[in-house]
Amino acid sequence: MAFQILKLKDTVSFMKLRIPALFLSTFLILGSITSLAVNQLNWGLDFTGGTVIQMNYPQGADLEKVRLELSEAGFENAVVQNFGSSQEVLIRVAPREDLAQEKIGDMVVEALQAKSADAEKQRIEFVGPNVGEELTEQGGLAMLVALICILIYVAMRFEWRFALGSVAALAHDVLITLGLFSVLQLEFDLTVLAALLAVIGYSLNDTIVVSDRIRENFRKVRKGTPEEIINISLTQTLNRTIVTSLTTILVLLALFFKGGALIHGFATALLMGVFIGTYSSVYIASAVALALGISKEDLMPTEVEKEGEDLEPL
Repeated sequence: MAFQILKLKDTVSFMKLRIPALFLSTFLILGSITSLAVNQLNWGLDFTGGTVIQMNYPQGADLEKVRLELSEAGFENAVVQNFGSSQEVLIRVAPREDLAQEKIGDMVVEALQAKSADAEKQRIEFVGPNVGEELTEQGGLAMLVALICILIYVAMRFEWRFALGSVAALAHDVLITLGLFSVLQLEFDLTVLAALLAVIGYSLNDTIVVSDRIRENFRKVRKGTPEEIINISLTQTLNRTIVTSLTTILVLLALFFKGGALIHGFATALLMGVFIGTYSSVYIASAVALALGISKEDLMPTEVEKEGEDLEPL
């Protein structure tokens, strides 16, 4: 009875906007693919290789001054940021063809200590180009395997139409997030890759909740078209979605503004992922399942015939 009252009075007609949402998603995906093809990604040193130098300034470091000193020493494109505190500075230098990678770290340390005698070297690490290529390949493979496993899981738990909708939503989220990093030329490193995998998990969780409610309502609501039942299900999960998204966004905003440069890309990717993941659970996963012709018959449990049921009574 409660389902019927909800359908008549309180249901939000999400699916009425599925066509405009389709055009919006198509525009964003095409824009992302175009940017990835033209601008590509701004790969971090984790993928391209390079040198990482950590310096300690007992009196605190002036990052602008450090950047100027490195620029004067010939390292204009070095990435300089605080590491944990204002006294610790992390410097990332990309490979250079005119210098051996083993010498870059020592040259950076000498240039900084020549200007600031109290600067102390903490560590120098090298990331070779072969390691970078291996990380790129394995990172892409990890995302592909995750999508395939999700496809199998959702198909087994729900129905193949939901599985295709879920994977379409996840691919949609990943592509648009990558497009954002490509357009803004934000550095793409291992923390951002971890954020993308977290986006897949977040979006999948939201999609599973919606799919479970749709399946439940297809079995309980006797009257209603598939579109109406999907609208009922989305309306019933709306409060949960808003609360979950808002609490997640609050945490990510704190990381974005106060977490420091090292996790800035991580927070950016997750912020974008939460917004686009919530949207895709409604207008991609559910809309794809509806477009593929999901119906009550597809989701009704199969009746198991009991042994001897067809025998005539004695």
